[in-house]
Amino acid sequence: MPPVTTRSKTDPRGERLSRPERVAEAIKAWVVDERLQPGDRLPSEPELIERFAMAKSTIREAMRLLEAQGLVRTRTGPGGGSFVHEVSRGRAQALLGNYFYFRDLTIRDIYQLRRALEPELAASLAGKLSEETLGRLGENIHEYDMPAKTPEEERAQHVASLRFHQILAEAAENELLGFIIGFMATMLAEVTVTRRLYEPRNTELWERGKDYQTRLLMALRAGDRGAARAIMLAHMRTAQALMEGQEAEMHRRFMSERSPDA
Repeated sequence: MPPVTTRSKTDPRGERLSRPERVAEAIKAWVVDERLQPGDRLPSEPELIERFAMAKSTIREAMRLLEAQGLVRTRTGPGGGSFVHEVSRGRAQALLGNYFYFRDLTIRDIYQLRRALEPELAASLAGKLSEETLGRLGENIHEYDMPAKTPEEERAQHVASLRFHQILAEAAENELLGFIIGFMATMLAEVTVTRRLYEPRNTELWERGKDYQTRLLMALRAGDRGAARAIMLAHMRTAQALMEGQEAEMHRRFMSERSPDA
């Protein structure tokens, strides 16, 4: 395992790292260098103390940092210890979502990325999806075959329609592209639910979204890259316009409720 200097060190953003943070970074670098896999055992606490010549408290804090990041899992009892752990896509997206929690993301912000990325993903997957994935996409569309009758159904349908895009993201050959698109769908679902953008009933949003997804599924099955790209782009443009309308309506309602003349 590489030695860790006790001198000041900064991260890529220029922020000074504490000793536990530097130890944690050194352990991560060692895991990569040694090509360790999820489930492989890490050195024991006494070995880490000897390696880094640091206090037990520093080593323990470094391991806690790695556990919080989801990169290490500790087990107690016979055969216990600290082990390399793989961060799931869902957990990574949830952690990244925390960064945006107090930032005022708008529908426009999210769709700016979706318009740029999702048409290319659709084109890249045309003719390459397994029958199992195509079946999952079809079953997903079936979840919103009929327009919602209640706000609860409306909310569930919004979330389900975004799951269609998450399924596509999981099938991406480019892991980074798939992760970003899946994250965008997750963020849009959270924005929709937390800001109650599903409450203004919008049959056009449901109808056109379902139609685009149905036609997209046909293009993906047929292997028509051009059609898949064009349908997805039209889907994103239409969805953005309609969702921005939902956002504006909820803002109007909010301001009306706050107005003393309301």
